[in-house]
Amino acid sequence: MTTLTTAPVAPLLDLLFAVDKAADPASDPALAAYWGSLGAEERAELMQSRTGYTDFYARLKNLPLAVSRETGTLLYMLARSTGASAIVEFGTSFGLSTICLASALRDNGGGLLVTSEFEPSKVARARQHLAESGLSDLVEFREGDALETLSRDLPASVDLLLLDGAKGLYLDILALVEPYLRPGALIIADNADHCPPYLERVRGGNGYLSLPFSDEVELSIRLG
Repeated sequence: MTTLTTAPVAPLLDLLFAVDKAADPASDPALAAYWGSLGAEERAELMQSRTGYTDFYARLKNLPLAVSRETGTLLYMLARSTGASAIVEFGTSFGLSTICLASALRDNGGGLLVTSEFEPSKVARARQHLAESGLSDLVEFREGDALETLSRDLPASVDLLLLDGAKGLYLDILALVEPYLRPGALIIADNADHCPPYLERVRGGNGYLSLPFSDEVELSIRLG
């Protein structure tokens, strides 16, 4: 039995993943009109932008934008199997991935998960979900732009980094956390194909070994 697969976490995740699956951007007329007004090239540029992300993700504040259930299980397994006790997460959203990672910390005997989210309403929802999961004591929420919130006071040795916020910032966030990554630390980047400079960095050697683990996830290890 694990924290991830028993109450209160398991039924809460069932509910939250169901909400995520049912979420429909088209149900928000303003969001649908905005997205529909963009061409394919504009959409691609926006996903990779290092400057326009605040407006874009503010428009998505009512959408969970969660990792898949499979990725959530993978996060738990990786954190659990490596005995992680210090984790950093970029992009809290509604807290689904946060719950999966905090469940691993609980089963590893404790630790700290530092998670950053710039949208206040999402931070509020994530706090509520973590309280319902019984895992709040393991999580430090940092509200604001991660370029600022993750630039200070990180754990001295980070075991795992999850990148699941604005895709264009993946390389910037890696640079902030990199000095704290222990040898053997894992980096999981969701939808990393939207940040080619990040993939070039982790796949090009430079202290990392990396591969596309699935259609959604790039999995990397810090070599030293």
